[in-house]
Amino acid sequence: MIKNYVKIAWRSLINNKVSSLINIGGLAVGITIVLFNGLWVWDELSFNKYHENYDRITQVISSGTDPKDGPFVNNSLPYPLATALAEDYKDNFSHIVRASWVQEYILSAGEEIISRKGQFMDEGAPEMLSLKMKQGSRSGLNDPYSIMLCESAAKALFRDADPVGRLVTMNNKTQLKVTGVYEDLPLNSQFKDVKFLSAWKLWEMQNDWIQKRALNDWNNNFIRLYAEIKPGMDLATVNKNISNAMQENIRGMEKFKAQVEQKVTVSLYPMSRWHLYPNNIRSSGTSPLRMVWLIGIIGIFVLLLACINFMNLSTARSAKRARETGIRKALGSMRKQLIFQFYSESFLVVTFSFILACLLVIIFLPAFNHLAAKEMKMLWGNIYFWLISFGFIFITSLLAGSYPALYLSSFKPIKVLKGTYQAGRFAVIPRKALVVMQFTVSVALVICTLVIYRQVNFAKDRPVGYTREGLLMMEMKSADFRGKYDVLRTSLLNTGMVAEMSESMGGVTEVVSSNEGFDWLGRDAAKDESMGTLAVTHEYGKTVGWQFIAGRDFSREFAGDSSGVVINEAAAQYMGLTQPVGETITWKWRDNAPYPYKILGVIRNVVMESPYKPVKPTLFFVKALNGNVNWINIRVKPGVSMSQGLSKIEEVFRKLIPSAPFDYKFVDEVYAAKFATEERFGTLVAFFSILAIFISCLGLFGLSSFTAEQRTKEIGVRKVLGASVLNIWYMLSKDFAMLVIISLLVAMPVAYYFMQNWLDNFPYRVTLSWWVFAVAGLGAMLITIMTISVQSIKAAFMNPVRSLKADS
Repeated sequence: MIKNYVKIAWRSLINNKVSSLINIGGLAVGITIVLFNGLWVWDELSFNKYHENYDRITQVISSGTDPKDGPFVNNSLPYPLATALAEDYKDNFSHIVRASWVQEYILSAGEEIISRKGQFMDEGAPEMLSLKMKQGSRSGLNDPYSIMLCESAAKALFRDADPVGRLVTMNNKTQLKVTGVYEDLPLNSQFKDVKFLSAWKLWEMQNDWIQKRALNDWNNNFIRLYAEIKPGMDLATVNKNISNAMQENIRGMEKFKAQVEQKVTVSLYPMSRWHLYPNNIRSSGTSPLRMVWLIGIIGIFVLLLACINFMNLSTARSAKRARETGIRKALGSMRKQLIFQFYSESFLVVTFSFILACLLVIIFLPAFNHLAAKEMKMLWGNIYFWLISFGFIFITSLLAGSYPALYLSSFKPIKVLKGTYQAGRFAVIPRKALVVMQFTVSVALVICTLVIYRQVNFAKDRPVGYTREGLLMMEMKSADFRGKYDVLRTSLLNTGMVAEMSESMGGVTEVVSSNEGFDWLGRDAAKDESMGTLAVTHEYGKTVGWQFIAGRDFSREFAGDSSGVVINEAAAQYMGLTQPVGETITWKWRDNAPYPYKILGVIRNVVMESPYKPVKPTLFFVKALNGNVNWINIRVKPGVSMSQGLSKIEEVFRKLIPSAPFDYKFVDEVYAAKFATEERFGTLVAFFSILAIFISCLGLFGLSSFTAEQRTKEIGVRKVLGASVLNIWYMLSKDFAMLVIISLLVAMPVAYYFMQNWLDNFPYRVTLSWWVFAVAGLGAMLITIMTISVQSIKAAFMNPVRSLKADS
């Protein structure tokens, strides 16, 4: 019996090739999209689950409320807090791990020289992170002069040789022994950039200022601190136990009174929240959690569009099978057999669509991974994947097959065979409502795509206060760079390819240092927040391309410039100085006496941090006090071929600093990376929008084809009576065009509401313009008319003789 049902269902599909192709193809595309969508959401939700102790790993943070600056959260902490937690609260933790910030270092072994990002951590880190060891053991950081490499870094340094026990030189200075090789961490791990681990004790030895002045300094926030709570311990309980860890240690100490006033609380931020719930309360842009929700909802709606197509075409075609149903019932078929038959056909179509969708995912997953910057794989071994898939097949088959199964099977055979069966004037209303829903979703997605790209381009076009093109920067990762500024600059300028060179503390695209303790004439007592500080050499402004509003740049001709500063517009406005040039700013850095600086010039705001946020008030000064420079900035001459210029620049560096790799970055590329999250989000939405429109048009094509087929005789009569092709086209198109207009009226306010909420996350943002909605609406209408016209014009040109002979 079941075999017979399947055979009949197969014949029905073969006999209605166009309808079957639209049904199976449209649904397969929808399922493909939702599978891609689901894999992306699953990857986001499984972030950091690579680590076995995922549910017990935490990052220690401090939070409080500054009387002047409001709430704050710090993940950069003072050294003595780590000591206090390890000694006074050790019963709560399996591991307390101190860590440096992730930075790039030069690693060399023999003739191989590479540059990789790494971190210095306490010896318990490999065990806490449950690193999968390829060679060696997780106890590899017990020796201060040890290093653990990820598999790819070990391969780059030692090829196929066994790296364990061999020596690696870090930054051409310190020799370390390889004690282990671990599997590269996946992209959905917060530690994905860590390509090697070295001992925290070594970092302390390399930075002797820690022993001299940081061991008991609660004002100096410079380390990251991770903790793994003991099995069976409750996170809320541990948070309660350690909340006053800082307050108890600094109570009664006058020099730490700021933390007392701010009521600083210590807490643990669980790894399960690191990715989706960033703890930076002042962040702007698209949050990961918001992206997961939006992409997930879009995926559900795209699948809904495909299901609507399937149900619309299934119900439309089922009316033509009324006579078949009547014959079957006249020959003795029971109603339950007919019901099962229609459900079998529906199940067969959905199953074919699902299989085709899986094949499409396998084919296009590498491209989608590149688009989404992921390493996703099909979840063949995941029980949830199969449960959801079977559930989807069952529910979609049930919904799409319900109309023909339950409605057509109830007909009286004699009425159907006499031709007196009529579907009723209200039969098309559900189909029209579903078409409206389809285009509402599609148009809303198009509007969202346009707004996202407008916001990204708005930020990209924002004046940045300097010229990015032709500007390179290199981090000085080795001590071999020190003391060679003059000879490097002279040699580079002599190549004829370089316009200028300078050094700075931090790259051009970031503010790495902020300080407090500034004072100036007429300062408002309430204005005591930190300002960005950047130590530079005299030629920095010429290299970067500062744009001066007032005053002048640093000059080596004036010895007093070592006590001068150049400030940006934001700093001048913040300080309330109408004529800032010549004014004096005093700066009390740490325990030093206040040091006076004279304002030499004011530059246009330089966008160094997020392009979506206001520019931070920033002071630039010639390297002094804490002004250790660690970046080289090079301006290639305009008109010079970049490949030729880089070749000459590399020759200079190979000659003067042969021990360091020529590792440079284009400033415009680094700046462009700041838009990566929003651009990727926009690309995903655009990708889903295009396919949503395709699915909607596919359904519209099928329905217009069915409508034209139903009205074949009517079209023939109208043509005999003198109707033109334009008349016929208008008659067949107007109903569908009206449905799209209704969908526009629904989609536009919905899209406006959601996009306005999304834009509210950006302090520097575009406004929602009317033309965005107009373009989306006109585009949708144009696509609709083109889709409908294919069938309408074909029907209008049909020979009336054939139309009148057609058996409808």
